[in-house]
Amino acid sequence: MEILGEFIIYLLCAAIAVPIFSKLGFGSVLGYLAAGVVVGPYGLGLIGEVESKLHFAELGVVLLLFIIGLELQPSRLWVLRRSIFGLGSAQVVLSAALICGAAVLLGFSLKGALVLGLVLSLSSTAFVLQMLAEKKQLATRHGRAAFATLLFQDLAVIPMLALIPLLGDPAAAGPTSTGNPFIAALEIILVIVAFILAGHYLLRPLLRLVVPFGAEVSTAVALLLVLSSAALMEHLGLSMELGAFLAGVLLADSEYRHELEASIEPFKGLLLGLFFLAVGMSIEVTQLLESPMRLLGITLLLMALKIAVLYPLGRVYGLDASASRSYAATLAQGGEFAFVLLGVAISVQALTANQGDTVVVAVTLSMVLTPFLFIAVEAINRRLAGTREPRPYDEMKDDANAVIIAGFGRFGQIAARVLQSRGIGFTALESSAAQVDFVRKFGNKVYYGDPSRLDLLRAAGADKARIMLIAVDNVEASMKTAELVKRQFPHLKILARAHDRHHAYLLMDLGIEHVYRETLGSSLELTQSLLCELGDSPERAGDTVRRFRDHDEKTLRIQQVIHRDETKLVETARESAEELRRLFESDPEDL
Repeated sequence: MEILGEFIIYLLCAAIAVPIFSKLGFGSVLGYLAAGVVVGPYGLGLIGEVESKLHFAELGVVLLLFIIGLELQPSRLWVLRRSIFGLGSAQVVLSAALICGAAVLLGFSLKGALVLGLVLSLSSTAFVLQMLAEKKQLATRHGRAAFATLLFQDLAVIPMLALIPLLGDPAAAGPTSTGNPFIAALEIILVIVAFILAGHYLLRPLLRLVVPFGAEVSTAVALLLVLSSAALMEHLGLSMELGAFLAGVLLADSEYRHELEASIEPFKGLLLGLFFLAVGMSIEVTQLLESPMRLLGITLLLMALKIAVLYPLGRVYGLDASASRSYAATLAQGGEFAFVLLGVAISVQALTANQGDTVVVAVTLSMVLTPFLFIAVEAINRRLAGTREPRPYDEMKDDANAVIIAGFGRFGQIAARVLQSRGIGFTALESSAAQVDFVRKFGNKVYYGDPSRLDLLRAAGADKARIMLIAVDNVEASMKTAELVKRQFPHLKILARAHDRHHAYLLMDLGIEHVYRETLGSSLELTQSLLCELGDSPERAGDTVRRFRDHDEKTLRIQQVIHRDETKLVETARESAEELRRLFESDPEDL
């Protein structure tokens, strides 16, 4: 009954605190932390035995690493090698050195300072990845850099676990601290290689056997796979998270990736929430109230030292100032592995119990402050982006090109490559400075600026050009550009990319005749191949697709007139579907 009561309290925390904090813009992590403080032993005392719950909730981090592994194909992981082993190792080494130096100045022994440097150089994988995922920033430059750094940190925990006992009292460390570290490292490498080989040749055949038996069996096998991988690595002296991550990477290329992710996702969310709740419950409010300024000062010093390393590193590794600030704010806290490493350090007397307790509170406080820091940095970045006084657009030579391409994303670049191969000149405009910087690295000639600005279009030679290709991804920006061009440069023939059917209607309302829906061509090309695979001749498949396209274009013209009337739109869609069916039934032998 006690377990049921605690589970009800946990669900109440998730149902009340998380929506409130998310609505306020702080995110779910801070909501769980605050709820943990309230219901924990140092708050209302509704839930006890925090340490056991923290160990159990660590499974949420394990499942999170497995899902991240599923998203990382080995080829993509190889692409990240420079960031993982370059940026990641530099961050750990420099942070450890700086924190160690500060600890010596504060009166710690050299060995104790070294331990603190190693322990506090790590950041929180669970906090950072959850926060970035909520803000949809995992794919940003600072998000990718943070992930690579965290991955190296997770790998660095292994040698740290072997090194810390060597910095303590040999008598207290016991027999486990002896042994050749090179042999231990070789054993670790062999274990990982064996794990990868076994996973490659055993996991897929196993999944192929069980998946046909339904969702329940698939879920059970997915959980068994993750937890057994984690348990195996822990048994061998490695981290559970590493085992789960490797298992995910091994299955990233498999056809069962999405099935596994869907099975694991609900458990990951619940256990991660419990993990953050347990971290909140572990905050010793009494100790914090006894010496708040001292503990807050230690916490702020820790975060300042890490930022002093992270921001310059971000700049050195190619991040711009804004991304470097976000990267530093993201990783400025201590990590959950600090709890494990500090326990080892205290057991071998590298640190005293009192010192360990103080550091635990500082690490936990740094986690609590991270969402606030990240919100502040985002506000600073927005403010600087709004007040920065860069040129309104790049200076352009008067090349008098016949073609202007507005929007240099994946759509505009294809047209540009074809024109380039034919030696046809064009002027490309892109409103994202980051995209401009990126495509210029590959030798593309593209200018920064908002194509919906009249002065930019004039500078680009719109009065002399013949054709305007509008390939802007954002519908609102696309329409704004199209309206301006139609009004100010009526001689320009406009070819416009439409995001979807509704966007096509809006462009046609402006009188633009040449509208191209971005997925139509590739979808029809795929469908033609599909028909051939089903037994159609290439001629019959091609004719089917051609007839469908002609009919669809005709329907598009009809519906454009009444697209604002939903009733008529639905009616014409049904009529069109019936007409299409009759078209293919009327003369099947000709197809």
